Amino acid sequence: MTQTPVAPAHAGHGEESAAPRAGRAALVHRGGPGRSRLAAYVALTKPRIIELLLVTTLPTMILAAGGLPTWWVVVATMVGGTLAAGSANALNCYVDRDIDALMRRTGHRPLARAEVSPTGALRFGLVLGVVAVLSVGLVTNWLAGGLTATAIGFYVVVYTMLLKRRTSQNIVWGGAAGCMPVLIGWSAVTGSLAWAPVLLFGVVFFWTPPHFWALAIRYREDYANAGVPMLPVVAGPVRVARDITGYAWLTVLTSLALWPVATSWVYGVLALGAGIGLIASAHRLLSRTRRQVDDPSVEVNPMQLFHLSNSYLAFVFVAVAVDVFVR
Repeated sequence: MTQTPVAPAHAGHGEESAAPRAGRAALVHRGGPGRSRLAAYVALTKPRIIELLLVTTLPTMILAAGGLPTWWVVVATMVGGTLAAGSANALNCYVDRDIDALMRRTGHRPLARAEVSPTGALRFGLVLGVVAVLSVGLVTNWLAGGLTATAIGFYVVVYTMLLKRRTSQNIVWGGAAGCMPVLIGWSAVTGSLAWAPVLLFGVVFFWTPPHFWALAIRYREDYANAGVPMLPVVAGPVRVARDITGYAWLTVLTSLALWPVATSWVYGVLALGAGIGLIASAHRLLSRTRRQVDDPSVEVNPMQLFHLSNSYLAFVFVAVAVDVFVR
């Protein structure tokens, strides 16, 4: 199988090359009037990503408590989780400001449009992180607080700084940071960990590659131009679709493993139904990709799987909460 070479990312994390600066200038010109300073800082936190992280946290807390947890534990965990995710995302924007300016998908971000200074973004991200860890640790317990700090550090250091620009498996291992909210939510309620949150961690872990690779197929040229070796950049389309399908199966099988461990038939039926939909969509993507090799006019439409995967994850975690209340 032939692979498409990836141009190296010459700009380091601390310095910006002339090319990214030129790209930023072009994007600022195209972007029209800038946002307010407050809106720009909010945008650094990537609010739409945070929403999905919180959807996985609350149902896990409900499962841990066997019902509604104490309200102040819920508030502290959800607010702390929001701040932690915002911190990680802001620091990610700071580190990736050179390549964000080169990509259509990320060219609207505040640093790419020079709406916020790099120093301001760095300080903002660090302050959010400190407040997040303290709020979770002091109000709930320090296992949850430590896991919060681990999630921020893993996303920024392991994924953004070490893996993203070096390996096509970046999102596989780096995606573990996005799985941490389930461990944080469970430990905030119980002060410990168990097999149930580990399995929910696994659901998000295996779900992340097909979710993100579907998006990366759509923006393959963006990542190639920025020198980021996402799998769709360095591997053939059939290989990518095959890997997506494999991870979709692992996601569903892991979700069903929770059934005998911590839930009833209510969750099992709902998770199975959602899983069939996710697997069917992945196989559809694989089938269309294979056909496209022989007939370029065939439309693959990877964003269909991307949007479905968002709904799948939310549905499975809502099913966890529904199962608790039904029981």
